[in-house]
Formats: sequence, structure tokens, C-alpha cells
Amino acid sequence: MFTDSHCHLSFPELLEQVPDIRAAMHQARVDRALCICTTLEEFDVVHGLAMRYDNLWATVGVHPDNEGVREPALEELLELAARDRVVGIGETGLDYYRLGERSVADMAWQRDRFRVHILAARQTGLPLVIHTRSASRDTLDILTEEGGFRSTRGAGASDPVRGVFHCFTETAEVARAALELGMYISFSGIITFRNASELREVVRLVPMDRLLIETDSPYLAPVPHRGKTNTPALVPHVAAQVAELKGLSVEQVGVQTSLNFSALFDRTSA
Repeated sequence: MFTDSHCHLSFPELLEQVPDIRAAMHQARVDRALCICTTLEEFDVVHGLAMRYDNLWATVGVHPDNEGVREPALEELLELAARDRVVGIGETGLDYYRLGERSVADMAWQRDRFRVHILAARQTGLPLVIHTRSASRDTLDILTEEGGFRSTRGAGASDPVRGVFHCFTETAEVARAALELGMYISFSGIITFRNASELREVVRLVPMDRLLIETDSPYLAPVPHRGKTNTPALVPHVAAQVAELKGLSVEQVGVQTSLNFSALFDRTSA
């Protein structure tokens, strides 16, 4: 009934526990999980999980925070994206949260990397998994410029890019702008935190047919498990918070967000 649209089962905290995690998922009625790639060096492990287990799927991409890793070339992203059970491009986007002594201008490499991922998504037709932190304006601007929203139809034209803003923590204004671009918005266990009242108001405004739920595990375990290692089995707690805010049953949220996941990551329905 439930789908975790974003988790990191390839991370060391979880990788050795995957059989137990899948058993816990079954007990919690979590039918599927999307394993997110954050470096090209990690891809084989992420993809291997999806190939081994029929309820796990994979993406390919390089997280904006990762430096000193293999830079994604378009040709390599296209080749890896064509493999079985790869259903999305990312995790990609922009993150200016830890600039340190650098300026936004110094982060041109992040913006260039994001553009490569957007081009790969357009050429493959796969959705983007978008990370944005302290960089929402640039994220939206680049997505609009590169995503095919302004292109005219004609020879060689492609449909605008699809995608999801994952682990959403931005403002209502950013949410509306993302929705206007046709994006989905995914919420994590953060919406259960006591200090997340403004984010819970954003949950209220996102239409149910454009909403996903996730764990971002091993991080951000929802209340009442906050501070512990997160796993996909805990995504029903996120669904329960959405249900309370929307005046729905947990079952309705589980079913609708799973339908949304299948609509966006349509290779999972094949």
C-alpha cells in the first residue's frame, strides 16, 4: 500500500541490513522503495539492489553536495539510465547550504552538473529527482531554462522534463512554482517534527495527486523514532501526518501516493 519514493539503502548504515529491512517493510505494508544514487561510484551497488529485489528500483545521478567524485558526463548518464530497473535521473539539483568561504558564483560547477542531469532526463524521458537547499531560486530558474518549458514544438523538440522535489523543506511560494512546472513534491519525516509547522502548511496546499512520501533513510526518522536510523518501513508515519493534515485516512494517503509514484516513475509499472 505504501511506497517510499526516496531512500539510500546502499549507504553503509543500511546495506548489510537489507533483508531485515525488507521484512520490516512487508510488516508495515510498504510495497516498494526507490533506491537513490548519489555518485557514479555508488551506482553499481544501487543498481544491484534493484536487480536483486523485485520491490526495489534505482536512479542514476550525482548529488550536488558530492565533490571529488567522478563528474557525470551526458553519455554515461544516458548509458546507465538505459539499464533495467533504472527509473529516474538524480539525485541532482543545487545546495548552497554549506558555502563556507565560497560565494554563490563559486558554485557554477553545481549549476553545470544540474544542467547535464536535466539534459539526460529530457533525452531519456525519465523524471528528475531534485534536491534543493538554500538555492531554490537558482534551482527553479535553471529547471525552467533547461527543462523544455519554453521551447517551441518542432523537429527535435521534446516534452518538458518531469520530476519531483524530494524531501521538500522550502516555502509555499517555491512549492507553487514547482507545481506550476508540473513537478511532484515529496515530504519526509521532517513534517512530523515539532518545529515544522510552516512546512505542514505547505503539505496542506499540495494537491494529493502531486504528492509523494519518502524516508530519505537512513536520515530523518519520523516521530516517534526521531534520532534513530531511518528505514523505508517507517514511511507510514509520514503518511499518517499527511493524512491528519489532509483530513484523509492513512490508507487513502498510502494508496494515492503509490499511484502518484507509479505515474511519475512509470517504468515501475511496466
